[in-house]
Amino acid sequence: CCIAAAVRARPRLMASSRVGRKSLEMWFEFGSPYSYLSTMRVESVARPKGVHVVWQPFLLGPIFKSLGFQTTPILENKLRANYLFVDVPRQASKYGIPWRKPSVFPRTSVLAARVALANRDAPWLADFCNAIMQKSFVEDKEIGSDEVVHAVLTSLGLDASSIIAAATNEANKPLLRAQTERAGKLGLFGAPSFIAGGELFWGNDRLEDAVEHAASL
Repeated sequence: CCIAAAVRARPRLMASSRVGRKSLEMWFEFGSPYSYLSTMRVESVARPKGVHVVWQPFLLGPIFKSLGFQTTPILENKLRANYLFVDVPRQASKYGIPWRKPSVFPRTSVLAARVALANRDAPWLADFCNAIMQKSFVEDKEIGSDEVVHAVLTSLGLDASSIIAAATNEANKPLLRAQTERAGKLGLFGAPSFIAGGELFWGNDRLEDAVEHAASL
């Protein structure tokens, strides 16, 4: 996962008012390779356990800056950066998930995050998130571009122009900043992060643990 090295101690987390007992908040970043793995897996892991997934897109950049990093921390260590692109394809193969190393990393994902955040209750949200992730980590497309986001929405049979216009209007533009600030207040330091019953689980390799915890509530 994308992680900051310094982790501050935090009290038990408060769940969103939108979250029910057997629900799992998945906090993810469209530019995060490990978020890609979890995005592609989470529904198939959670559904058989009767756990509802609450999608929580946010931006890691401001989180990292608040912890004293100017870029993705893993890029500050060449050995760790090299390992990232060995481990992710290995994990993708394990799960049967397609993978192509992005030519740009980290990749901006602001527009995709705005669209997802403005439509968190939409029935097509999971499909949108999956498709955007595949555009980045399978097709190596620029997911921050209007063209790519528009194409994904259109492929889902949606009115792409209206959805993008609504997500980027003056009323909705502040939502992503507020969401990322909330992630910081929750003590999140990387993605994907999962919250269930006030407990934090970090990393794609903790997805199953997080779902089991949510199912037990």
